[in-house]
Amino acid sequence: MDDERDFELSWEDDDRSRRRRGRGGTATVERPRTERKSRTGVALVLALVILVVLGGGAWYGFEKARGYFDVPDYNSGGTGETQFEVKSGATAAQIGTDLVTAGVVKSQKAFVEAAKKNARSKDVQPGFYRMRLQMRASDALAALLNLTNKVQRKVTVPEGEATFKIYELLAKATNIPEQQFKDAAKDTQALGIPESWYTRLDGQQSAKGVEGFLFPQTYQFNPGVTAPQVLKEMVEHFMEVAERIGFTKKLAAAGNPFSPYEALILASMSQAEAGVTEDLGKISRVGYNRIKKHKMPLEYDVTTNYWRQLQGKPKVPSNALTDAEMKDPRNTYRTHGKLGLPPGPICSPGEAALRSAAEPTPGEWIFFVAVDKEGHSKFATTDKEHERNKREAEKNGVL
Repeated sequence: MDDERDFELSWEDDDRSRRRRGRGGTATVERPRTERKSRTGVALVLALVILVVLGGGAWYGFEKARGYFDVPDYNSGGTGETQFEVKSGATAAQIGTDLVTAGVVKSQKAFVEAAKKNARSKDVQPGFYRMRLQMRASDALAALLNLTNKVQRKVTVPEGEATFKIYELLAKATNIPEQQFKDAAKDTQALGIPESWYTRLDGQQSAKGVEGFLFPQTYQFNPGVTAPQVLKEMVEHFMEVAERIGFTKKLAAAGNPFSPYEALILASMSQAEAGVTEDLGKISRVGYNRIKKHKMPLEYDVTTNYWRQLQGKPKVPSNALTDAEMKDPRNTYRTHGKLGLPPGPICSPGEAALRSAAEPTPGEWIFFVAVDKEGHSKFATTDKEHERNKREAEKNGVL
């Protein structure tokens, strides 16, 4: 029985051995079960490690790609306050770069993207603006489009104002002392007034100042502007208007015996005398007729009032001026008892007044007088007519 069992056992072993042989006849050694489990665990760990590494790389790549495509921008309306300048002619990209430098927006891209989405972005004007720091790009653009944020030194110079008042208005608007304007006015060539502008044909001396050349209108000056820059801009505007209306050319074409400077003096006097714009052309004609046709003194009260201001005295109503003052030989601006024009303009004439001096209304008038409180004047060619107009003025409480 034992032998039989041994045989049988050996036979089974032999049979297992045959089954474990490979196709090539080589026997395959079977690993213990515990060893197989260990190798399976290692493989799982390695697989997890690879997945983690690959997953981490993918996440890093995703974050990097998202960072590439995302536009850096602040997520608030900003804090604090700063002043920012939009330069003339600047593009959205240039403005965006400047905003980043100023600490207003986080990136140029964010501002450019905001500008592309806003059809009004092209309306941003050059100048200085009140802004916040660290603003959303869209909020920064909105702030630049809101003109209430624009920092401006705004001043309106009315027609007919003399330099005494103009300097006062400019000083108040810009916080620049009046004296700086007075000092800047001394160098007329630096302000853009050519020496040729002071030419006179009547043989009289020219005042050679800025009076008459500071064109009246509303100006907006940037913070930090200087007195010379302000006056230069006003002179430049005068020259532009004079060129546009053909001031000098019209004088030459009409054969007027006045130089441009003399016509400017007359325009300033007409501006000061006229109560309403529609009378300017006739008042200028009276000046031409009295000086050139009839060789008569102008007898304009406004010139003596200007002389008073030069002496540091206040202006007074015409009926408060005395004959002695209006004919005083020391009064270089007198037009009573003296022929011709004064040395220079007495105020800043507007465009209509300049036109009236270049092309005065045709007529033979040699007198005018304001006849109502609205400032309308009546014109006359004879003393009799003029006296009648004066009585009307007295009746209306004007004289």
